Order: sequence, then C-alpha cells, then structure tokens
Amino acid sequence: MKLPSAAAPSSSSSTDLAWRVLSLVNLFRLLAPLLLATLFITLSPRLIGQTRPGIFLGGLVAYFGFALAVVPSLRHRWPAIEIHATVTLTIDVIIIALLTYSSGGMTSGLAALLVAPVGAAAFVVQQRLGLMFAALAALALLVQQAMTALAARGDAGDFAAAGIVGALMFIVALGVGPLAKGLRESEELVRQREVDVANLAELNQFIVQHLRESILVVDEQGRIRLINESAAQLLHGGTVAAGTLLGEVAPRLLYLLDTWRRHTHDWQMSTLSMVSSDGSSMMQPHFVSLDRSNAGPTLIFLEDTTLIAERVQQSKLAALGRLSASIAHEIRNPVGAMSHAAQLLAESPAFPENERRLMSIITSNGERVSTIINNVLQLSRRDSTHQERLDLNTWLREFLTEFRQTAEIDDQTLRAPVLAEELEVRVDPTHLHQLLWNLCENALKYGRTTAHDPIDILTGRMPLSERPYLEVCDRGPGIDTTDAERIFEPFFTGDKGGTGLGLFIARELAQCNRAILVYEPRVGGGSIFRIVFADPQRWEMA
Repeated sequence: MKLPSAAAPSSSSSTDLAWRVLSLVNLFRLLAPLLLATLFITLSPRLIGQTRPGIFLGGLVAYFGFALAVVPSLRHRWPAIEIHATVTLTIDVIIIALLTYSSGGMTSGLAALLVAPVGAAAFVVQQRLGLMFAALAALALLVQQAMTALAARGDAGDFAAAGIVGALMFIVALGVGPLAKGLRESEELVRQREVDVANLAELNQFIVQHLRESILVVDEQGRIRLINESAAQLLHGGTVAAGTLLGEVAPRLLYLLDTWRRHTHDWQMSTLSMVSSDGSSMMQPHFVSLDRSNAGPTLIFLEDTTLIAERVQQSKLAALGRLSASIAHEIRNPVGAMSHAAQLLAESPAFPENERRLMSIITSNGERVSTIINNVLQLSRRDSTHQERLDLNTWLREFLTEFRQTAEIDDQTLRAPVLAEELEVRVDPTHLHQLLWNLCENALKYGRTTAHDPIDILTGRMPLSERPYLEVCDRGPGIDTTDAERIFEPFFTGDKGGTGLGLFIARELAQCNRAILVYEPRVGGGSIFRIVFADPQRWEMA
C-alpha cells in the first residue's frame, strides 16, 4: 500500500499559492483598463486622461493587451515565478506612471493603482526583492511628477503626494511579507491535514479490504455501499462495485436480510446459513444495524462455518468416542440379547400368528437400534483419519463397480459420464467410501419416482475456486424447502424407517477431511448432494 507523502507538498503548495496570487493580479490588469476607459468616455468634464488623451488611451490599450498576453504564461507557469513577477511589475509601473502623467500627475489619484501589483509582487518573492519593487514604483512616481512639473502642469505640493504614495509602497511591501508567511503556513497546514485525511482514508480502506473477516454494508434500498475482498469472493467470486444491488449478487443473503429486518430478535436467525458463490463453503450471516431503525444501513458479517466446524472437530470426536463406548457396552449387548431371544421364540411352533407378529416387531426394532449404534460407532472412529492423495475419477470407477454389484443394479441406474479429467484429491479413502455409499443408498431409496429413474454421478472443478467436487444427482421428489435446513441434523428424517443419521454422518465425514457436503435442488426436479474437496496443495502445506 502506498500512502500520500506528507512532506513533499510544502514547496509545491507555496508555489501554487503564489501563482494564484499572480492570477488575481492579472485579473486586476484586465478589469482596470476597462473601468478607466469607461470613466474616460462617460465623464464630462474628464477627470482622467484630460492632459494627454492620446497617451492615456494608448496606455489603456497596451495595458489590456499586456494582461491578455500574460494569461498563457500563467496557465503554463512559465517562466520562473521571480522572473515573471519582475517583468510584469516593471511593465505595471511604466504603464501606470504613463497613465498618471497623462492625467495631470498625482492629483488624478491613478498612482494608487500601483498598490495592488506591488503588494502581489512582494507576496510572491523574498522581502528584499519586494522592497526593490517598492523603490522602483516610488522612483517612477517621482519621475512622472517631475515631468509633469517641467511641463508647467503640476503643483510643487504634488511631490509630497508622490513621496507619500512611495512611502505607502514600502509599507505595503514590508507588511505583505509577514502576511504572506502566515498564509503560506496556513495553506501548508491545510494541505497537511488533507494529506493526513487522505492517508487515514486509504489506511481504513486497506484495513477493511484485507480483513480476514468478510464484511459488507448495505443501505435501506438494498444497495452495497462497502464490501471487502473476502466478502466479494464469497458472494460473487470476484470484484463487486459499490452501488450494486445485493439481490443481483446474493439473492439468498438479501432474503435473510429482509427476514432479519422483520424479525430482529428471532432466535431462528442464528441457525440460517447459505452457500458461497462457488459452492465450496457454508456461511452464516450476522447483521448489525447502523442506525436506530433496522430498516436503515446494515453491517453484515459473513462467518465461514466450515472453519468453525474444523476448530470444534477434535472436541466433538472425543465426546462421541466416550459416548459410543458407553453405548457399545451398555446398550448393544442387551439389545442383541433381546433380538436373539425374539428370534428363538419365533422359531417355536407353539406360538399363534398374532404373537409371532409381535415378536417380528421386536426383532425389526432391535435391528434398527443396532443400526443406530453402529452408525454412532462409525462416527467415533473418525479420529483416526489417514488422508491419501488419489485420483478421484480412478477411485470412483472402482467404487461404482463395487456398488452396482452389491446393490444388483446396472450402469443405467447408477451412471456416470466419461471421467477423463484427472482430479487429484487428498482424502481418507475409507471415509470417502462410506460417505458416497450413504449418498448413493439414499438416492436409490428416496431419489427416484419410478424404478427407471437414473442416478447420475458427476465430477469436476468449481468454476471460481477450482476445487474438485463430486455430485450425486437424482430425479426424485426433492426435499421440501422447510426441511432443507435440517436434513443434516442428527436423527432428523422424513422416512419412518430411517435413523436420521445417514446425512449427518456423511457431512461429519466430509468435515473430517476438510471438505464440505451441501445440498441444492436440481434444475428440472430432484436433488443434488455435492462434496467439495479441499485444495490438496493448500492443506498439505498447512
């Protein structure tokens, strides 16, 4: 990050101020001849230019033309400011002295026109040079007064007036010096404050853009006013311009924001989440109102829940390990004994049919409890993760062959397109096997409306993050939107015969391998369960 320099503008700011002062004096040169010409033409009897009208009008034309010629020099700031001030003041003194002489000397009052050029010149140059300019002006007034007296048109008392005006020039030159110094210091202080403000604004922008946290600010109309790079990558996969409608970038986030504005204190808002633009991570938004009304500007924090899940993974595994050990010793053996006893009783011919039905119920529910126990035990074994580098498509071909043989289905029921691209992933093969087996079993049971509906297995790379993914796609009835947020919760099931642990275990296995498992509805009907793997290079270096 490159911040503006605070020391560099000192000489530049002083020079800028000096050229602005010279520009104002040149504006005086343009207006003064016009005003004097108007007075010369309209007043009768004439108070100025009455002695030498030809010289007076020629001086006005020359002064106005000189002012016009100076404009390009001011625009291009050439030549050096000391040379420019010396040349222009010399011409000012000569022309104003001629105008004074052609108007009858000091009695015309035109000598006062020299105050502005002399003061401006003293402002932009050093004080010694300014005093020299004052001396030049005073000498010119005395010379023109002497010429007026020699022409027998002046009074001897006018020399005193010329001396007073000359003294006034010295006073102006001496007084403008401290004033110029004060103005330069004030201008420099203002410039310093501007640089400080620019530095602070750029520093704030740098901090916001490079925060690890993803933040954005949305106004009451739903337009993004501020967004940092992290949030832009999560929501859009690239740069998001200020003023963009939030609904165009992240419709799901806009829906959550509108819901929060209507129900600020609703506890369910803490459980709502969304998927990033590239589908590689889960996010949970947090909203903070920037004014007293929730309808105004809102600050949104986007929390990557996949990172949080990784941090709590070890504690969850330890707790599940202790729980599963207790279940194995305290529940599994009694349930097994009851199931075995029910099977023995069912083999006896002494029991009538209605009692055999009751024993069948005992046996089936005992098996269901055993299944739940086995699933929980599988979770407890995830602490021994042995990740390997493997080619996803090669591994998938072997898995599909095994699953088709076990489930006794053909390649048209569980099909996969041509898997040509090499996709290297870093994952525990046993975990991936169990995860994908659960997804394929669920797709066969619940993801088909008819026995001929195919299940598609797709692989590829996410468009933005280039992370490898694997999808299980079906054409079943899909999942109701009200249940989509809960399908990965333990023991939640829409089927009476299910345990509600299959998808929960699948997601836990994915998180154990630093991957994520997400659900989304399939276009045209059905469901998509996508496993997005971590970047193998990144995690190997971690």
